[in-house]
Amino acid sequence: MGMWRKLIDVGTRAAGLLLDHEDDKLPPDRRIDSASFAAALIALSAKMAKADGLVTTEEIIAFQEIFSIPPEAEKDVARLFNLFRETTLGYESYAKQVVRKFRCCPFVLEDVLDGLFHIAKADGVITEQEEQFLRNVSDIFGFSPLEYRRIRASRLGREPDDPYLILGIDETVSDDDLKTAYRRMASNNHPDRVLARGLPVELQDLANAKMAMINMAYDKILAERDNYHKLVH
Repeated sequence: MGMWRKLIDVGTRAAGLLLDHEDDKLPPDRRIDSASFAAALIALSAKMAKADGLVTTEEIIAFQEIFSIPPEAEKDVARLFNLFRETTLGYESYAKQVVRKFRCCPFVLEDVLDGLFHIAKADGVITEQEEQFLRNVSDIFGFSPLEYRRIRASRLGREPDDPYLILGIDETVSDDDLKTAYRRMASNNHPDRVLARGLPVELQDLANAKMAMINMAYDKILAERDNYHKLVH
């Protein structure tokens, strides 16, 4: 089953909802309109491609790779894609439309965001405008900064200043294991200790800089986790 249909079928089944002719049995605020959902996905994809100002052939191909569109729908999908790609204006409303239907199915929302990453990187580089677009959609979908970083890393790899990369741990690590990893890194890299192991005095500034980087990474993770706990409690 292609992602085009999977996003609708799997997400709907997980939400305990019904599609099309069956959803007239549901309250109006819980009904699924598969055509509207499909249009929202096309709009988000097209506007993602437009985020850096230029829609490239690679991005169009990436969109086609994500959504296995049935042959009979190709012309309609292409027409909508071309319409939506004229501007990025309004993409937030389409993201909100998707999340209204699948708020209880974060794995469906993650599939959508993952697909947008695939489009964004299709031309070989993700611009600042594209990054902001993706962050905004992630926020609308309700993902925390930690979750966004994990999804981003799965597509793009980790950034050099990623605090989890600096401490050599994963986002899913427990708070206790985080503290253990930090203490181990701090102990092994403390300037006094590395000097005692024979580091030339001339390189002490490098040792100090590395220790500062470790401390900054730990503080950043603690701040992010503290903010996340405040949001969910």
